[in-house]
Order: sequence, then structure tokens, then C-alpha cells
Amino acid sequence: MKKEDMIIYGCVIIGAGIGLFIDHPLPAVCIGLGAGYLINFMMSRK
Repeated sequence: MKKEDMIIYGCVIIGAGIGLFIDHPLPAVCIGLGAGYLINFMMSRK
């Protein structure tokens, strides 16, 4: 597993946890996935 993939998976899991806390898991997972891709993109531009 690559470091970039771990960042995306971590953001998805964090989003799922927050989504379960606020009773809307699917939108929160999608937001976590988008945040993971943005973080991955910003880290790869260095």
C-alpha cells in the first residue's frame, strides 16, 4: 500500500466516523474522499 493511498483511506474512515456521529454517513464519506484526494494532490505537487 502506498503512502498516498493511506492518506485517502484515512480521510474516508475519518469522514465515516464523523458521518455516523451526525447520522449522515454517506455524504460525510464522500466529503472525506474528496478531502483525501485534495490532500494527496497538494502533497504530490512538491
